[in-house]
Amino acid sequence: MKKQLIIALAISISTFSFAQKKELKAVEKAIKANNFAEAKSALAVVEPMLGALDDKLMAKYNYLKGVALYANGAGTNADMAKAMEFLNKAKDDYKTEVTELEASMLNKTLEKGNKAYETKKYDVASEYFEQAYNLRSQDTTYLYYAAATAVNVPDYDRALQLYQKLKDLNYTGIQKQYYAVNVETNQKETFNDKNMRDLSVKSKTHKDPSQGTSDSKRGEIVKNVALIYISKGDNEKAIQAIKDAKAEAPNDINLILSEANIYYKMGDTEKFKELMETATTLDPDNPELQYNLGVISADSDQPDEALEYYKKTIELDPNYLNAYINSAAVVLGREKDLIEEMNGLGTSAADDKRYEELREERQNLYRKAIPYLSKALEINPKSESAAKTLMNIYSVLGETDKYKAMKAKVESMGAQ
Repeated sequence: MKKQLIIALAISISTFSFAQKKELKAVEKAIKANNFAEAKSALAVVEPMLGALDDKLMAKYNYLKGVALYANGAGTNADMAKAMEFLNKAKDDYKTEVTELEASMLNKTLEKGNKAYETKKYDVASEYFEQAYNLRSQDTTYLYYAAATAVNVPDYDRALQLYQKLKDLNYTGIQKQYYAVNVETNQKETFNDKNMRDLSVKSKTHKDPSQGTSDSKRGEIVKNVALIYISKGDNEKAIQAIKDAKAEAPNDINLILSEANIYYKMGDTEKFKELMETATTLDPDNPELQYNLGVISADSDQPDEALEYYKKTIELDPNYLNAYINSAAVVLGREKDLIEEMNGLGTSAADDKRYEELREERQNLYRKAIPYLSKALEINPKSESAAKTLMNIYSVLGETDKYKAMKAKVESMGAQ
C-alpha cells in the first residue's frame, strides 16, 4: 500500500512540474507577441504553485514576471518598481537579459521624464527621474533631477525628502568636464566626454584641449532645503541647514552665497551684506558679487557705497549692463532732495539765488548720469528705459539735437 502511495505521489509531482513549465512557456509566447495582459494571466496560474518550483524554474518565473510588469515601457511606475524587484531576483541566472532590459527601462524612463519636464508636468517628471535613480542608483544625478523638479511643482515635502537622501549620500554633483576651443568662433566649448572632445580636436574643428570639474551643487541643495524651511515658516531649521554644511566646508563660496540669500529672504539685509563682503574676499574678481553689494547698498540708502561697488563691477566686467543702469539710477536718485528744497523756496532774492544753485546741481546730476546711460545703450541698443531717460535728460538740459535723435530712437523702439 505504501509503494502504491509513493508511486501515485511521484506521478502527481511530475504532472505538476510539467504544468508549471507549460504555463511558463505560455508566458514566454505571450511576451514575444507583446501581449502582456495574457502573460500576466498565465503567470497568475503559476503563482499558486510557486512553493513547488525548483531554483531554475523560480528564476525563470521571476524574470518573466519582471518582463510582463515592465510591459515594454507601458507599465506604471508602481509596475516598474515591482518589475525591478523580480528582475533582481533573476539576475544570477539571466544576467545578460536583465542587464539589457534594465538599460532599456532606464532609457525609456528618462525619455518619459524629459518629455514630462519639457511640457512642464514637473510632478510626473520628478517621479520618472526618481525611478531612473532606482534603476541605476550609482547615478545620483537622477535623484538630484527628481528633487529639483519637485521644487518646480512645487511639492516641498517631496523635495525635502529627496534632498535629504542626496545629503545622506554626500552628493556634490561635481563632474569631470572636457573643453576645447572652437576654431571658427574662438570660443571655449564643453564636451560630454573626453572621446568626443578628442575627436573634435583630431578633426581640427577645435584646438587647445583642456579639462576641469563642474561646480559643486551642494550649495544649491542646502539653499533649496533652507528655502523650503523658510516657506514652511521654519527659519531656524533653514539657518541650521546652512550651518551644518558650512561646518564641513567653511570657505565654500556657494554655501556663503546661499546663506546670504536666505538672510535676504528673511529681511536681514545687514547680515546679507556682511556675508556678501565675506564672499568678495574669497572671490574678489567676481563682478556679480560686487554688483549685489551695490544693490544692497543702494537699497540701504548708501549711495556712495553703491556707486563704488558698481564701479568695481564695471572694472571687472566692462559690459555689465545693469551696473551702468543702476549707477545712473543712484545718481539720479539724489535729484529728489534737490527738487524738494527747490519747491520749498520762496520768492526772495536769496531764495532765487538758492534756486539757481540747486538747478545747476540738478543739471550736473543729469550730466553725470549721461555717460552711464549712453554706455548702457551702447551695450544694449534696445534698452528702452535707458533711451527714454536720456531723451528726458537732453530735454531738460536744452540739448535739442540730442533730444530729437533720442526721441526718434525711442519711437523706433515702440514701432518694433
